Amino acid sequence: MLPINLIAVLVSAITAFILGFLFHGPIFGKVWMKLANIHPTGNEKFSDMVPQMLWNLFANVVTAYVLAVIYLFASSSTYLGGSGIWKGVICGLWVWLGFIITSTSMEVIWMGRGVKLWLFECGCSLVVMAVMGAIIAAW
Repeated sequence: MLPINLIAVLVSAITAFILGFLFHGPIFGKVWMKLANIHPTGNEKFSDMVPQMLWNLFANVVTAYVLAVIYLFASSSTYLGGSGIWKGVICGLWVWLGFIITSTSMEVIWMGRGVKLWLFECGCSLVVMAVMGAIIAAW
């Protein structure tokens, strides 16, 4: 079994969940809703969002675990140059660039998603991946 710190994985996943809430709610919620063409009716209930929130948290746990595995191998490589918080941030940024940006760009290229919304989500995921990498590396 790989020596992955599951506490770091869980803390990273919960932190990503909180950052996602902040970016899509109190901090940039109005911008995000405009870009996503979301028009609240006032009838939305928190209880209706629980299943999606649980799936989101699960996806964050998977992402954090995979990032921890990648960091484990990368930190022992001469290419990353060792371990440490900044190395975790760098690892998170490489994963962001190589996997998140490239895979989500297909939504713009083939599925008609708006470029501004995509850029907004890319910015959010940039911060999330950097923070997750830092948390994983700190432990």
